[in-house]
Amino acid sequence: MIAYIGLFISAFVAATVLPMQSEAVLVGLLVAASHPISVLVIVATIGNVLGSVINWYLGRYLLVFREKRWFPSSQHQLERAQNWYRRYGRWSLLGSWLPIVGDPLTVVAGLMREPLISFVVLVTIAKGTRYILLAAVTLAWL
Repeated sequence: MIAYIGLFISAFVAATVLPMQSEAVLVGLLVAASHPISVLVIVATIGNVLGSVINWYLGRYLLVFREKRWFPSSQHQLERAQNWYRRYGRWSLLGSWLPIVGDPLTVVAGLMREPLISFVVLVTIAKGTRYILLAAVTLAWL
């Protein structure tokens, strides 16, 4: 049970703007071979998607603070992100698993008022597929 909680937390935090590597935790648990693979993949996916939902909520309500000095983005950066999302749309969420750009993308989706249901579906597909492929590659090397 501790392993699942640790994996969930690492996947959840990894999906936020905080630095964390859930892939390393998943690979370690896969190599240990003491837990069902499907459960590990499901736990990691749920944690990572819920972390992305936090990002979506941040984006959804972030603009309330844009006039504050501590606000993390300039008006130009916000407009650039919004234009990018308008151009590529919700399908860009299939790239939410990508390092560096994936987490900010989920914030922008909230900022652009992407409906939560389509957000969750696309992010779950993206992040679940990543964990499935990671598990398959890891197990192929064992």
